[in-house]
Amino acid sequence: MKALVVYESMFGNTASIARAIAAGIRAHADVTCADVSTMPSSAGMDLIVVGGPTHAFGMSRPSTREDAARQGASRPGTADVGLREWLGRSPALTGLAAAAFDTKIDRPFVPGSAAHKAHRWLGRLGCRLVAAPESFRVAETTGPLRPGEKERARRWGETVVKAVLAVREPV
Repeated sequence: MKALVVYESMFGNTASIARAIAAGIRAHADVTCADVSTMPSSAGMDLIVVGGPTHAFGMSRPSTREDAARQGASRPGTADVGLREWLGRSPALTGLAAAAFDTKIDRPFVPGSAAHKAHRWLGRLGCRLVAAPESFRVAETTGPLRPGEKERARRWGETVVKAVLAVREPV
């Protein structure tokens, strides 16, 4: 089985979560973990997992990425390409197993989720959604990740791939 984890990361937190998710998947599948700015292809994949930071109640936009750059985001070409653009350029993904995650600030009553928006977009592309959208917490806009989030991400990645394998295995 082949899996692709596509992520958008401004300050490195979402990239860390994506790598942890890929590590969980790797125990059961061949996995590629790629920054969305490389515009990775989903061709030949059995599973895609997409994720990005929550900006202004959902997925980032060029204006919110520019704001992140003003705050010191280290991602090259920050404003050009994000998860929104990757999904917008994607061909139909009919039947492809998929899941979505995000990172968001760990504060009470912070509305919105990039993962929920990406989850719906994946459904519109025809994906078979194998897990509910998942959020991983950061302490502040620039990080760091809350303690235990990388391990939780690894376990979530393993849960996602096992959900795909359970459907693929003969009964």
